Amino acid sequence: MSTTLRRGDEQDLGTLLAFFDEAVAWMVARGQPDQWGTEPWSANPKRVERVRALIGSGELWIAELDGVAAGALIVSDHADEHVPTVDEPERYVRLLITSRALAGNGIGSLLLDKAKDIARADGIELLRVDCWAGGGGKLVAYYERNGFAKSGTFTVKGWPGQVLTQRVTV
Repeated sequence: MSTTLRRGDEQDLGTLLAFFDEAVAWMVARGQPDQWGTEPWSANPKRVERVRALIGSGELWIAELDGVAAGALIVSDHADEHVPTVDEPERYVRLLITSRALAGNGIGSLLLDKAKDIARADGIELLRVDCWAGGGGKLVAYYERNGFAKSGTFTVKGWPGQVLTQRVTV
């Protein structure tokens, strides 16, 4: 199987929404609706606009496995407003999402490596990401396996979040 990365743009909105819809269905099937709810993102105009705004917030990269969209990454120079700020330049993973149908192919790790490459190319040593801290911490553990360390928490309307940090050698 061949994995490639390509720059994305607003034309990839449908692809990202399909990833979110697939993830919601997968989490609901597992009995974990707390992260993103139970309804498809593509059916909620506010969430569609949120994804559209995310696309415009940084560099979008799409991973393709044998020509099929398998994951997406958005890297920005800043975090969302709910995340504590830092006093140094950073690159922030605003979105990392992969197709559940193609899980187990290392797509997420490949995209995180791309985020590190972006930070490195920009001469930035700090890479951060945040994620849902619920669900027994499985998502947090995923980022830790990919070289990130816990660095702070936040809560937005009862949604527990974990901020993680990784230092990148430039």
